[in-house]
Amino acid sequence: MRELELIAPCHFGLEAVLKKEIIALGYEITRVEDGRVTFRGDAEAICRANVFLRTAERVLVQAGRIHAETFDELFERTKALPWERFIPEDGKFWVAKASSVRSKLFSPSDIQSIMKKAIVERLRGVYGRSWFEETGAHFPIRVFLMKDEATIGIDTSGESLHKRGYRLLKAKAPITETLAAALLMLTPWNKDRILVDPFCGSGTFPIEAAMMAAKIAPGMNRSFLAEDWSGLIPMKTWYRAMDEASEMVDDKIETDIQGYDADGEIIKAARENARCAGVDHLIHFQQRAVENLSHPKKYGFIITNPPYGERLEEKAALPALYGQIGDAMRRLDTWSTYLITSYEQAEKYIGRKADKNRKIYNGMIKTYYYQFLGPKPPRRRPQGGDMPAGENG
Repeated sequence: MRELELIAPCHFGLEAVLKKEIIALGYEITRVEDGRVTFRGDAEAICRANVFLRTAERVLVQAGRIHAETFDELFERTKALPWERFIPEDGKFWVAKASSVRSKLFSPSDIQSIMKKAIVERLRGVYGRSWFEETGAHFPIRVFLMKDEATIGIDTSGESLHKRGYRLLKAKAPITETLAAALLMLTPWNKDRILVDPFCGSGTFPIEAAMMAAKIAPGMNRSFLAEDWSGLIPMKTWYRAMDEASEMVDDKIETDIQGYDADGEIIKAARENARCAGVDHLIHFQQRAVENLSHPKKYGFIITNPPYGERLEEKAALPALYGQIGDAMRRLDTWSTYLITSYEQAEKYIGRKADKNRKIYNGMIKTYYYQFLGPKPPRRRPQGGDMPAGENG
């Protein structure tokens, strides 16, 4: 397959994290927009991006970018795209999702219907057929309209990439795996530092951290829709990406990653999820309330997703809960704390203003990623010379 434009959607506000990941994989960024990053790559890039990217929601092949202010323009310009490069004669294709922001065309269902008709018309002319059985591989199409500019992509992932395959059991309000990974990457934490999540729920933060520490690629234990695109991506290309991922794994490391929750049944679920991810030996889970949070060592990290109080009956408990978080932070006064919440009075009840604050959308909920930075750890003096201290935290 020749070089293509590939699109990786992500959580709004975390585009810079995804951009770094893509560059680290060795690919050239061509565009960064709200909620997605576009980069250049070939068939191998499709496979490696799906297997290795921790913060992307999916990987799309860009079929085209068009300007459309009327449905006639949408039809004709969609029809003019070279769909036959991607969709074979027996391919099953449909417009799975359409979104529109500040555009004259704003009805998702109408956009989906018009585009499907346009693609059918194009392929009829190319393949010389009046009817398509659509019994072959699947090619779901996604379109984003922004100010009358439509970006059209074909999904290679299938199920969203946040579905790593390990979270069999969920907590009441889980954070997605992709968001947890991105929030971890926004901190200076690494495998040699302590990490505690006092509201671990189904274990997503500790599990994602352990997978990073052990260099376990997030896509190792799942399949992808484009594995069936045999005419575009040879199966050996997928095998190479998986072999590369397997060779990188180093799960014999030692870590100090801990997950606590007040609910014992949730802790059992977290342990089972960690076992499915292959990192249960790297994480210590324990039933413990935040008011009892302590640790004998210094310079650790609290990274957590505490309750937001989305239901009215829960809101009354939030001042006391966030007060307990503040008490724990004062006991662990050399530690750094990173927490994501939609509770706008978090700083008030914690009793400290955050050093940094980042607005992030968790689904449709506007949240804030509060960053309370601890002091730098002292310089270590390994044999052979000094090692400079890292970033704050």
